[in-house]
Amino acid sequence: MADMSWHSDPGGRQGSAVLDMDSIEAGEISKDYSSDTQDDFGVTFSSEPRGSSASGSSKSFAEDMRQRVGENVTQMMWQAGTQSAKRAWNVYGNIDLLRPYFDVEPKEVQSRLLYSLVPMRPTDARQEVPKELYGPAMVVLTLIALLLYQMKSADHRVEEGTLIGSAFAVCFMYWFGASGLVWFVAYVSEVRIAILQILSMLGYALFGHCIVIFLGTVIHTHHDHMFFYLLWAIIGGLSTLRMAGIIMSRTRGPKQRLFVTGTIAALHMFFLLYLHFAYRTIVQEISDALNDNLVPAPASVKVEVIAPSHNVEAAT
Repeated sequence: MADMSWHSDPGGRQGSAVLDMDSIEAGEISKDYSSDTQDDFGVTFSSEPRGSSASGSSKSFAEDMRQRVGENVTQMMWQAGTQSAKRAWNVYGNIDLLRPYFDVEPKEVQSRLLYSLVPMRPTDARQEVPKELYGPAMVVLTLIALLLYQMKSADHRVEEGTLIGSAFAVCFMYWFGASGLVWFVAYVSEVRIAILQILSMLGYALFGHCIVIFLGTVIHTHHDHMFFYLLWAIIGGLSTLRMAGIIMSRTRGPKQRLFVTGTIAALHMFFLLYLHFAYRTIVQEISDALNDNLVPAPASVKVEVIAPSHNVEAAT
């Protein structure tokens, strides 16, 4: 082993030292540099070639990427599962929120159906309107069934879709559309009524439409529509007056009362006219009532037949 000690300068110069390199062998130098070296700061330097370190770093990078991709895929799947579970829970929660509006006794529904045709005198006290949707929904479904029966009895045909689909669309679109329009008009006119109360009020008012459509279809005369107009004025008018009394008891100004009640009356009465006349073969009924006088009979044409003359003399 080489002597790596430091010797003082024989010249006596201070601050200098001499390293004896004669006693160091070449094998020891190569042996020392072949192993890992460490600098004064504790950092270890490897004497391996750079190619092996590059291949090791590439392998570690690939493994790191695989691990990250696996973690990302797992996280995405977990988030998708939690979102679907939240959606299902929100749907169940929304249905649970609507449950109190359908929790009603059958006797209460019967009394509300009867009172929907009994107008009350408007006073300063607010008339109560239940926030209930079970009765109105049943009335709308009944109206759909009656409208379907009227379509079939009138031999009505639909080019696209089905009869029951048309009946569903007409009735539910009127219920929700008219309720939204009335709510907007009431909001502008400062009427103190909620959207659920408007849905309940208009839904129960359609009970009169069910009566008129049923009687107008079963006991309908072909020569005129006087019986329908009588039912339209009496039963439709009673349900309209009932709604007008409710709105007037919740409105302050006379102009606002007239505006809101006029809108409700127009929607309610014209929708009944539409249900009666839109799905009937009116042309056939008018032609039957007038005994085919609308189409004149074709004029008779006299045809004279002239016999050919025979020349008797030429024949003889």
